[in-house]
Amino acid sequence: MAGAVAGATALATLPLSAHPSRASARRVVGDVEVFRLPVNHRGDWLLVRLSAGGGLTGLGDASHGSNDALTIRYLKQFAALLRGRSIFDIEWFRKAVATKIAGERGASAIVAASALEQCLWDLAGRALGVPTHDLFGGRVHDTIPLYANINRSTDPRTPDGFARKASLAIDAGFDAVKLAPFDAIPANPARRGDVRELTEQGIACATAVRQAIGPNRHLLIDAHSRFNRVQGIELAARLQPQDLYWLEEVTPAAPIDDLVAINRAATMPTAGGEAVRGIKAFYDYIRAGAVDIVMPDVKICGGMLELKKVAGIAEAAGLDVSPHGPASPIGNSAAAHVAATLPNFTILEYAFGEVPWRSDVLAGGEHVEAGRLKFTSEPGLGIRLNDRFLGARAERL
Repeated sequence: MAGAVAGATALATLPLSAHPSRASARRVVGDVEVFRLPVNHRGDWLLVRLSAGGGLTGLGDASHGSNDALTIRYLKQFAALLRGRSIFDIEWFRKAVATKIAGERGASAIVAASALEQCLWDLAGRALGVPTHDLFGGRVHDTIPLYANINRSTDPRTPDGFARKASLAIDAGFDAVKLAPFDAIPANPARRGDVRELTEQGIACATAVRQAIGPNRHLLIDAHSRFNRVQGIELAARLQPQDLYWLEEVTPAAPIDDLVAINRAATMPTAGGEAVRGIKAFYDYIRAGAVDIVMPDVKICGGMLELKKVAGIAEAAGLDVSPHGPASPIGNSAAAHVAATLPNFTILEYAFGEVPWRSDVLAGGEHVEAGRLKFTSEPGLGIRLNDRFLGARAERL
């Protein structure tokens, strides 16, 4: 009898989230809100907030799909599937939208589904009173090292322009800088023609940034798939003096043999995979030996759980993982909570200098110091939207 009383007393002292009868309302999905924030010519940020009972909300990033209007349509369609279901029905949700994702050539459906899945993980952490990274096995990295992607914010796109922007990133505390200096080369292979002059200009930009940041900081170069196999092998050799941290996405992912050949020939590490979707495609990509460092994007690969699964495949193959994502602060936070739990994580992307108000999107700001993202003490993703700021700038959809 005493044991029964003691057990009842202990149960009565548990927090609300531990009482199934009281917590059930907090664990049911409600309505979705979508906010669009104009950023630049590379696209707007689409921020998603999903509600649950008890005033809980979860955040996700649906930016950079194929078409914002279509992404918003998918967000509303997929959110309707979730309404009334448990916030823990994550694998159910992934299965429920799998057909839509597989049948779409563009990225709007998968980006919408990934954003809502991020919301669910945020809600799950908040309902249980723990940071989301605890739900992925607990963190092995207390803070997240970042590299400054200066590509979208550099103007003019000249050696001097890139060097000045890189210097600003170093002054802000970053020890690693990335640029894509070959974007002037047409993306369509049929229109490329003779790319020698544009290649020379890109190499000059990379050289200028290396000189600006010095020999002891990391330089990352993204080729944005502007080269063929022969050109890519030559490019890797030409960039060898710049002591790259990595050379990224030299050719398209198909045919995969091109990336494999470049990876074998390159003396620096190679990286890629930002557009690859799902663990099956990543399994083939990794097994082929396409790159040394795998770069799943939390928005594109299929969400936070898919990112964790992809990282497991990479770990089994002896490869490092560096999530791609010139994302909003929400997208960065979602990727960071998974990255914190990965033994083979290296560094996370950060879109440097895109907008001066980036940190204002979040209540309390974005916690980036000395080139590292720090976690807050709040449960879930540990961040909240700054509604006052959004009310002045964002379009509610």
